[in-house]
Formats: sequence, C-alpha cells, structure tokens
Amino acid sequence: MAKTIFITGAGSGLGKGAALGLAEKGHKIIAGVEILPQKTDLIREAEERGLEIEVLKLDITNPRDVSRIEDYDFDIFVANAAINEEGPLAEVPMDRFRALFEVNVFGTLATAQEAIRHFVKKGSGKIIFTSSMAGIAASKFVGPYSATKHAIEALAETLRKEMKDFGIQVATINPGTFETGFNRRAAEEKWEWYDQDKNFTPKESMEKAEEGLKDQYDPEGMIEKMIEIIPADHHKFRTVYPEATEEQLKKTQKERWEMEI
Repeated sequence: MAKTIFITGAGSGLGKGAALGLAEKGHKIIAGVEILPQKTDLIREAEERGLEIEVLKLDITNPRDVSRIEDYDFDIFVANAAINEEGPLAEVPMDRFRALFEVNVFGTLATAQEAIRHFVKKGSGKIIFTSSMAGIAASKFVGPYSATKHAIEALAETLRKEMKDFGIQVATINPGTFETGFNRRAAEEKWEWYDQDKNFTPKESMEKAEEGLKDQYDPEGMIEKMIEIIPADHHKFRTVYPEATEEQLKKTQKERWEMEI
C-alpha cells in the first residue's frame, strides 16, 4: 500500500537516495532540503526519472521552515537531516560542538514535535529517526557526532514509550559507514580549526583514524534497506545495516559491561 512519506535532509546522501527510491516504489514523497540549490537539483533529478516529488526548503534550525511541516498530511515522518564533524572532544571548539547539537538534536526534535502533533490529531503515524552506528558505539575523534546520535537514541526510545498510547510508532535506522561523502567532509572539518602548534592531540593519530574511511560501504545497500524499512507496517525498533555492523555493535555493547579503567 502506497504511503505518504515526509523526509528531511533529502538534499543529499542517503536521504536523497531514499526519497527517490521510495518515489519509484509508488510512494508519495514530501522532501525537505536545507538550501534552495538542493531543491533545484532534486526536482531536476526527479523529473529526469519521471517521478513526482514535492520538494520544500526545510532548514531544521529555522523555526519558520519547521512550521511548514504542519501544512502537510503524511503517514510517515523520517527525521533524517543531520550534519557531521570529527575532532578530539578535549579540544573541539565549543561553538562547533553546539552547532552539531543545534541541528542533530534540537532541530531534529523540533521537526519530530511538529510531526507528532500531526499524528496525534490523525490518530496514527510513524516516526523514524536516522541515527547511526555512532549512536550505539563511540570511536576516537568521532565524539562530537557520536554524542548527538547517542542523544537521538535516547529521544527515540523515550518517544517510543510515550507515543504508544497515541497509536504512533517510533523507530531508528542506524547506518554503518557508507561512502556518501558525509564522513569524509566530517573528517576534513577538524583541519579548519586544528593547529599543530597550539593543540596537544597528535596530528598523526587523527590522520591514522581517517584511514578507516578507505573501507566504507556502497551506499546503495543502505538506501535499499531504508526503502524496505521506512514504509513497512512492522519491523524492529532499531535497524542497523549492514549485518556486519550490527554484530560489531552487539559485541561492543557486551564488552562495555566488562570494561575497566
């Protein structure tokens, strides 16, 4: 059965791929993008594929943009918009750390609240938060982003319990590391402020951590998983993909109970 799906952060990466893929499956898509050039690009690509997608500018940190959500009727809301930045937690500039929380946590919750008000009136609905493997496990120099996604995990689990009596489903999708450019841009951001003469974190240590970006997964697999899960009536509360990442995270969580300092 075709669904009407509202997805934020659909201007690039996994969000864009999922929006186009869901439209190809016959679902009605309302796609929020951060800036106007992304709107132009997504409309053009949809037209080239013969798809009808409603695209709107939706900067989730802009209250006027967020208020536009109430103008739409939809069955599923995908809180996907996010930014990323890496760097050592002991030294990351606080303005940059706050900016991550402003988008990934506060902006995300603001859009979810709009969707919830709509679903409460409707008597049903589903919210999916695009979290991350970083929302379950922590890695060196990924702390800023990981902290925001740990917060998303808490929001989603709490809302799952609070929304149950309203007939609203809540779930997360937790991608592993996929080659969309998102992680590479995040790795580059720290070099905007890092100064080897002022900061104590060894440059070599951060460069070594970046080597893991050479082994990222093809995003098409994750996009296909999102296309499968988002419109489904029933599925797990948390969907981690690929399976190798899921097994890795389960092992990491178990090890936490035995860690010592």
